[in-house]
Amino acid sequence: MPTLTQACHTLLITAGLAASSAVGAAPKESPNVSDDPYAWLEDVEGERALTWVKQHNAQSEAELTTTPQFKQLESDIRAILDSDAKIPGVEKIGDHYYNFWKDKQHERGLWRRTTLAEYRKDKPAWETIIDLDALNKAEGENWVWHGADCLKPDNERCLIALSRGGADADVTREFDLTTKTWVEGGFVRPEAKGGLQWIDRDTVYVFTDFGAGTMTSSGYPRIVKEWKRGTPLEQARVVYEGQANDMYIAASHDHTPGFARDFVSRTLAFYNDELYLRDADGKLRKVDAPNSANKSVHREWLLLELRDPYSAGGQTYAAGSLIATRFDDFMAGKRDFTVLFAPSESTSLAGFSWTRHHLVLNVLDDVKNRLSVLTPGDKAWKHSEFTGAPGFGTLAVSAVDEDDSDAVWLTATDYLTPSTLSLAQVGERPEVLKTMPVFFDGSNNLIEQHFATSKDGTRVPYFLVRPKNLKLDGKAPTLLYGYGGFEISLTPAYSGSVGKGWLEKGGVYAVANIRGGGEYGPRWHQAALKANRHKAYEDFAAVAQDLVARKITSKEHLGIQGGSNGGLLTGNMLTQYPELFGAVVVQVPLLDMKRYSHLLAGASWMAEYGDPDTADWDYIRTFSPYHLFDAKREYPPVIFMTSTRDDRVHPGHARKMAAKMLEANKDVRYYENIEGGHGGSANNAQAAHMSALAFTFLWNELSQQ
Repeated sequence: MPTLTQACHTLLITAGLAASSAVGAAPKESPNVSDDPYAWLEDVEGERALTWVKQHNAQSEAELTTTPQFKQLESDIRAILDSDAKIPGVEKIGDHYYNFWKDKQHERGLWRRTTLAEYRKDKPAWETIIDLDALNKAEGENWVWHGADCLKPDNERCLIALSRGGADADVTREFDLTTKTWVEGGFVRPEAKGGLQWIDRDTVYVFTDFGAGTMTSSGYPRIVKEWKRGTPLEQARVVYEGQANDMYIAASHDHTPGFARDFVSRTLAFYNDELYLRDADGKLRKVDAPNSANKSVHREWLLLELRDPYSAGGQTYAAGSLIATRFDDFMAGKRDFTVLFAPSESTSLAGFSWTRHHLVLNVLDDVKNRLSVLTPGDKAWKHSEFTGAPGFGTLAVSAVDEDDSDAVWLTATDYLTPSTLSLAQVGERPEVLKTMPVFFDGSNNLIEQHFATSKDGTRVPYFLVRPKNLKLDGKAPTLLYGYGGFEISLTPAYSGSVGKGWLEKGGVYAVANIRGGGEYGPRWHQAALKANRHKAYEDFAAVAQDLVARKITSKEHLGIQGGSNGGLLTGNMLTQYPELFGAVVVQVPLLDMKRYSHLLAGASWMAEYGDPDTADWDYIRTFSPYHLFDAKREYPPVIFMTSTRDDRVHPGHARKMAAKMLEANKDVRYYENIEGGHGGSANNAQAAHMSALAFTFLWNELSQQ
């Protein structure tokens, strides 16, 4: 089972680095805030700020939502999101297979379960465990599902995480699966950033906001405690206390039969963490592997996924490699590793998944997935191909039950092919269980991969989805999407919303695999860190220019879209390369890079961007859109989109940038969803509305001849 060092890193990325500050709390002060005439917009739920938000929401709605075409598109996207024909992804817990499901009748969702025999059917019979809409009605709340953690091996008790309105701050409550009721007097963690982890039925690890001084400057838990059932949270015993400038402290118990262990994770900063084995007497022993490596323990094995070169046992292992050794031997001082994967110029490790006896590797080769199987033996690891792996699209593999089975879930998809879900025993051909329905007509489209040449000569891949009969006259409305950060790879995926909102209309869709992402492993990510951030933007500009050079589109017909770090990307394209684009969508963005480390979770991202309160500002200012804006320049039409309940990236970024540009009489629209968190929406209706807004804005601006 992965330990907290890997799990926390995944959480930090997928959660967008959630902050501890409650929505509506005043941001932390920085020396320059008094010089900012728009600083009042950082008051998230302040009356003046929300009045401004509602005013500009109304203006955007009036422009974009009143036509029959908008209403039809919103309805179509809502129908896709609500479709009961989508693949219900499941997680095996005990003898049942659990799924969280949202549709038109269940806006906030159902946590439900079935058997494998039922799941194989076209229309399985589901047993509802928690109805979130009913719970909200009964409690007068607006809970959004944040997940369940059930205690092995009995799986009778679960820790359920719920968020108000989609924020990252959540509560944890104990639930009894046998009675399908909340446990009276059970474990309850009050609303905060953090979590609970089972140790045994009567003991948990708790890392949360315990009061003043117990959270890091990044807004994460600084202290982890051991909490006994029936005792007040205040009496929980401290297991480990980090420093105020750490990022995240957590702990976990590995329940693997025969390999039960406890770990404490200290994340100092992004790509910098320490892992400790907690002995029975409570003493901590450091797992003395590089801080920059992802560390995971499975049964007798320690796996290290290297971000930097690592010298040990007389050998040096390359960055991007996956190496393995026996955990107990490593803790005893031995440093004999087996290389399970070593990168090449075109390959990187996309992921790996343990089954009971095997390790399935997922490798990207020029952003195309390739699967293989490794089997540990007494003296060596055996390598074999993954039987029956599809030869197309994005592939993902996850274990069904890593403790007891060699079965895996296998998904396959691309931009035009609806996802399929198969069940496979390692070494046997997969059995297709589910296929997502076709949500748009892609029969007239094809997928291509091209490479653009960036300013410094680097080859930058990008995917292109276009009509088969596309005229190369530079007039095709084209949407270019990108992210380029935090070692996250963009691979082909089927999106009914993109298909219905863009491709089916005849639009061209492109996805840029720029530096800062993980498409070619750590080196691709590290190439655009901090002072080299500009390389990500040069890559994106190169892809835009390549689209024009191929006569697929032209400036007037080329739009771009990105969110979060991708919002910082599109904000920089707007301010640094305005001459390249006809329309820009900036979603849940970072934009004020002088203030970012003082707003919500911003301090967490300094390993990615740098510290603006130091000499780093000399280079950070070169990619701070809020400061790069020049009222004398011409800019393409833009829409800023964010969420009031986003407690990861502060909505003040989008508010202030929009206000600044509006005062300079630029062509700007603004829309802020009141709920939704960093994802922008709390239910399918809100998601459909925001998607329809973005696509309508883009089509209006780019389809003019």
